[in-house]
Amino acid sequence: MAFKDVNPRRRKGLLWAGMVVSAAAALALWRFAGAGSEVGFASEYIDSEDRGLVALGSEVYTAHCAACHGADLEGEANWRRRKADGTLPAPPHDQTGHTWHHADALLFEITKFGGQAMAPAGYRSGMPAFQGVLDDREIVASIAFIKSRWPDDIRQRQTEITRASR
Repeated sequence: MAFKDVNPRRRKGLLWAGMVVSAAAALALWRFAGAGSEVGFASEYIDSEDRGLVALGSEVYTAHCAACHGADLEGEANWRRRKADGTLPAPPHDQTGHTWHHADALLFEITKFGGQAMAPAGYRSGMPAFQGVLDDREIVASIAFIKSRWPDDIRQRQTEITRASR
């Protein structure tokens, strides 16, 4: 039976279903291909030696991150002890925390989409999503700023973690 021979009502339904499936597929491709991302992760790692990027990151960090993670990247007190709501306090981003244990892409995704979006099942995160608040370059810049504050050996170890994750 040819499509033109299908009942007009059913044909309309099939056309709508096809459009919905096509739109969903296009959205999935757009998301997974990184469309809409001004920066993304085309580079091997986020460059903490780029002075302009670090300067922008300092401004972004001060405006959007320091209230929870501390002006000196020190994190909240007792950051390893769960709060009453099951979330952990904001961890330090300096070398005493675990930020440097994560690859650049994961740090970017946690910042953009929020901690809960990236958390394993059963884990509660209080980290908000900054998508719609910060653009991708600002997110990358904030990470570059954080990395610029780490000692050389920690920066090198985190670079290796990033390379191994690719």
